[in-house]
Amino acid sequence: MIARGASPLVFAPLVGTAACMALAILFGARELLYPGLPLGLLFLFLLAFFRDPDRRLGRGIVSPADGRVIEADGERNRVTVFMGVHNVHVNRAPWDGRITKMTYSPGGHAPAYAPEAARNERLETVLDTPLGPIRITQVAGVFARRIVPYRREGDRVKKGQRIGMIRFGSRVELALPEGVRLAVRVGDKVRAGETTVAEVAHGLAR
Repeated sequence: MIARGASPLVFAPLVGTAACMALAILFGARELLYPGLPLGLLFLFLLAFFRDPDRRLGRGIVSPADGRVIEADGERNRVTVFMGVHNVHVNRAPWDGRITKMTYSPGGHAPAYAPEAARNERLETVLDTPLGPIRITQVAGVFARRIVPYRREGDRVKKGQRIGMIRFGSRVELALPEGVRLAVRVGDKVRAGETTVAEVAHGLAR
């Protein structure tokens, strides 16, 4: 499955490859095939990059992103996940709730793992849940020039439901309410919708 909103970008190189092949056959010019090779490789890269596989829902509060944990602050109940180029870049809701506020802030494009990324382009989504407000902040990185939201203010979402995508390397910050206990540490690898990042007071049954 291809991530929502990525199809035009993914299939553009494929159209270019097909055009090169058609022209090469039509005019009998083998050299017209040469531009099609890098376009074909680009298509395969984008197809892999913008994949959007189904996930088996995890217990507790789940990670909103695939990648590696670069911050796990139990005192402030904050978790930050860095998404590398090889990770799935579709983000998911960590818990059931209603989106009460979405705030887009323009900014720079420092490496997403660096402290300077605090001033990067971002989209903060506030999720009103029975546990309290949960803030999900999608942060653009060096190559991530666009944050693509799938939801709007007022929408209700279920845990694990897709909420948006960040193109190319980036990070997602998660600010959790009081009364939860972090279940991840810095360096852990996580998967959106599957990996438990925090346990709730009534356990992990949900």
